Amino acid sequence: MFRALRVETSGTAPVTRLVELTDDDLMPGDVTVDVEFSSVNFKDGLALAGKPGVIKDYPLIPGIDLVGTVAASASPEWSAGDRVIVTGWGIGETHDGGLSERARVRSEWLVRLPDHLTASRAAAIGTAGFTAMLAVLALENGGVDARSDGDVVVSGAAGGVGSIAIALLARSGHTVVAATGRGSEHGEYLRALGASDILDRDELAASGKPLQSQRWAGAVDSVGSTTLASVLAQTRHGGVVAACGLAGGADLPTTVMPFILRGVTLAGINSVFAPTSARTEAWERLASDLDATTLDEMTTTIPLADAPQLAEQILAGRVRGRTVVDVRA
Repeated sequence: MFRALRVETSGTAPVTRLVELTDDDLMPGDVTVDVEFSSVNFKDGLALAGKPGVIKDYPLIPGIDLVGTVAASASPEWSAGDRVIVTGWGIGETHDGGLSERARVRSEWLVRLPDHLTASRAAAIGTAGFTAMLAVLALENGGVDARSDGDVVVSGAAGGVGSIAIALLARSGHTVVAATGRGSEHGEYLRALGASDILDRDELAASGKPLQSQRWAGAVDSVGSTTLASVLAQTRHGGVVAACGLAGGADLPTTVMPFILRGVTLAGINSVFAPTSARTEAWERLASDLDATTLDEMTTTIPLADAPQLAEQILAGRVRGRTVVDVRA
C-alpha cells in the first residue's frame, strides 16, 4: 500500500482525496519509482483545486514533478537504486503524477539526478526551475551577453519560475529587473535573489504603443498577454524574450514591429516535451549554477496531506518562491 493525493469526480465537481492504493492501481510504464519529493506548481494548484484545463481524465494523481529512486525497471537504461527526476511529459495531467509515494512511468521520461544535487533541492527546482533554466539558455543562445548588454527583466518575479530565473541570471552577471505586483511585500526577497531593481507590474500590464523606449536586452516572461506585448515593445534591437507562461492570459496583443524593425527574437519555452538532451544540459547547469543557499531560502517544505490547502493560495498569487512536498511525511 502507498498513499497518494487523487483528484476524483464527485457529481459534477472534481475533489481531491488522500487515498491508499496498491501497485495494481498504477498506470502503465516500464519503470516504477519510490517517490520522495514532489512540488506544487501553478498547474498543480489548478488540478488540486478542481479547476478545468489540466487534468484530462479522472481519477488522476496530480503533481507535474517527482524525484525519487527506481524500485523496479524493465528498461536496460535504468536499474533499481538509480536516483531520478521526472518533469513534464504529461505527468499530473494525462498520467499519474508525483503527489504519491509511488509512481510508474516510461523510461524515456527519466533524467538522472546529478550527483551533486540532493533530491529535495531537485524537487525545489522542479518544473519551475527547469523552465527558468531553459529560458536562460534561450537568452544565452540568442546572444544576450551579461558583460556588454543591458538590463534583463523577469516578469512574475516572485513566483517559482521568476524566482529561479532571477537567481540564475544574477549569478551569471546580468543586471536583473524584477517585475511584480507585490513589490512592497517581496522587494527585499527579490533583491536577496539578485534583482537590482523592482518594477511595478502595472508598468507592463497596460496596452501601449507597439514600439516603446528600448529598455531590455532580454526578458523571461511567465505572464503573457499585455505584459509580454509591453516587454516586446520595450526590448532593444537584437534582444531575446523567452516566453514560458500565461498567468496573465494566453492572448498576445502585439504587432510584427518589434520583430521586423528591431530584430527582437521571441523564444517559446516548452518544458513539458523538451528532448532528453536539453533536459540533461539544463539539469547539469542547474546543479552547478544555482546557489544552494539561495534555493533553500526560497523553498518551503510541506507534507503530502497539506498540498490541497495550498492550491487556492498559489492560484491567487500568494505563494512566494517554491513549495516542496515531502510525500513520505
